[in-house]
Amino acid sequence: MDFWVRSWTAGDLTAARRVLTPDVETEWNFDAPVDDEELLQVLSRIAAFADGVELIARTDAIDGAALVYDLNGPFGTARLVEFLAVDAGSISEIRHVYDVTAVDRFFPGLYAN
Repeated sequence: MDFWVRSWTAGDLTAARRVLTPDVETEWNFDAPVDDEELLQVLSRIAAFADGVELIARTDAIDGAALVYDLNGPFGTARLVEFLAVDAGSISEIRHVYDVTAVDRFFPGLYAN
């Protein structure tokens, strides 16, 4: 999971994709459809536009982890909670829960198609 965090927060989509299973399940709380490609594009935009992405908490389990990030923007901070399921060393499920009000305020248009 360290590789995943380092990859997406640096905006390295090629590296991030390497740890995803081909049929990775994705889910988020934005009012927009999501698949692995759209999720990676949004993470890439966060990495590019945020002043910084800080991993502030992590809870590991046998089959995955929960991670909490602060997405620091020029006008404020939004929070992201990421739940990962891991199978044989690869991420098989990703669920993102964003502070949607803060994202819409500090990162407008982040998930618009």
